[in-house]
Amino acid sequence: MKVLLRHNVKKLGQIGDLVDVKPGYARNYLLPQGLAISPTETNLKIVEAEKKRHLEELAKMREELEAKAAVVKGKEITISARANEEGHLYGSIGPAQIEAALAAENIFIDAKYIELDHPIRQLDKYDVQIRFSPDIASTIHVWVLPSHDSDQARTPDHVAYDPDATGEDQQHGDGLADDDQTTADDNQAAEDIE
Repeated sequence: MKVLLRHNVKKLGQIGDLVDVKPGYARNYLLPQGLAISPTETNLKIVEAEKKRHLEELAKMREELEAKAAVVKGKEITISARANEEGHLYGSIGPAQIEAALAAENIFIDAKYIELDHPIRQLDKYDVQIRFSPDIASTIHVWVLPSHDSDQARTPDHVAYDPDATGEDQQHGDGLADDDQTTADDNQAAEDIE
């Protein structure tokens, strides 16, 4: 059965192509989904107009992608990540993290365009390919540096931490020991009752 494609169909053809398919495929999928129509004179004119509009949209989209490629070409971004002393990351950096780093620099690119053969798991400089289409691509430089977060547990601001002190000797920011604080709280409660 011959049908006229209204949209690009993967492994079948492009918009405006006249293709020969099995009747069941045409009846059950292509025609109900609006991907194809019967090849009449009127339909041929309709599809030619749709094809022209589609090509104009593709040209406009191509210009936008080329502009984005020019903006990111050679761009350097820095990503901080936790790593051990040998430089191995505790985790990995993938397209989503690169997308977020670019967004922090007001460059908005979908992660699906970022090509990584494998996730980044080592501190270093990487050249990452951003492929907008088969023939439009740019390379960015991604620096993966160790984060400066301390591995020590952070203590609240109101507690003075002394590593040599035991739990009983631990001082609060107001200078009172735990036992003195309890006594002060009891005295305050007694004054409130009177």
